[in-house]
Amino acid sequence: MGMNVLKKEGRTHSSESVQNRNGSVENFHSVLVQDCMSALKSIPDDSIQLIVCDPPYNILMADWDSHDTYIDWAKLWLAESERVLSPSGNMVIFGGLQYQDEAGSGDLLTIMSHMRAYSKMRLVNLIVWYYKNGMSAFRYFASRHEEIAWFAKTKKYFFDLDAVREPYDEETKKAYRKDKRLRHESIEKGKNPTNVWQIGRLQGNSLERLGHPTQKPRNLIQRVVCSMSYPGSVVLDFFCGSCVTARVAMEEGRHSISNDSSDDTLRYFEKQQEKMAEDTSLFGEKWEVDYEGSLDSHRIFSILGEAQETNDAGRKKARMKGR
Repeated sequence: MGMNVLKKEGRTHSSESVQNRNGSVENFHSVLVQDCMSALKSIPDDSIQLIVCDPPYNILMADWDSHDTYIDWAKLWLAESERVLSPSGNMVIFGGLQYQDEAGSGDLLTIMSHMRAYSKMRLVNLIVWYYKNGMSAFRYFASRHEEIAWFAKTKKYFFDLDAVREPYDEETKKAYRKDKRLRHESIEKGKNPTNVWQIGRLQGNSLERLGHPTQKPRNLIQRVVCSMSYPGSVVLDFFCGSCVTARVAMEEGRHSISNDSSDDTLRYFEKQQEKMAEDTSLFGEKWEVDYEGSLDSHRIFSILGEAQETNDAGRKKARMKGR
């Protein structure tokens, strides 16, 4: 209701003052290979607009998915995440709510419970990611959804609904235009996608697949990045896995910092760029990645007027041109 009043009066929400919709001519993308806490501690306060977090949940999928006391580990990077987020910043945490203690000791419920007790961040939405394809089951109802917890650092969090609206079909638009209570401008923009997102999981033979066991669909990450950050802002993914967040940031004109402890991280990053290069519709002749060897990731903040000395161990940078 408050947002409708502001629009009718020709005013905007305070969060919109932070954005630069024109973006930047060059976007910088830093890829780090180190422990998540090392990466987070090198980032300045209040410098990140969006954190995309798909953490391990102690379900013993690999060596990186095993922790003696899950929340004692998770609370460290949760606190650092809150520190580095800007006042308009958002954080999304992927996970599930199906806790089975024989598999491990962590899930999204564990994290949300901790956040309620120890964090000042606000839970904006619990998004349900619904998909039709999945594993079968015989001892319980087969799961066809995961959850995404969206936290904001303050009430001035940035959100761009128009960037992710779903278009109405022509028949629906024709019917809505007859309702004088509805604005034609809003009808053309499309509808709010709600907090239930029907986006298919990646099949085993999907062309997007790079070999990472928990890779998320590109269009899922795209909806998060486009709605919760703005061109020229910084997106951080410190459990970057397949580097799909870095790819979306490149495509959408955001700066990005990607981190993972796996030695395969740079290989996944290069594979994502190969996938992008195959799609000439994205950038046409303007698409170019310029490798500059091992550069300090503080340059990503220098271009935003927030230079910060950082540790340059295990770093690789790509520079986007022609945005």
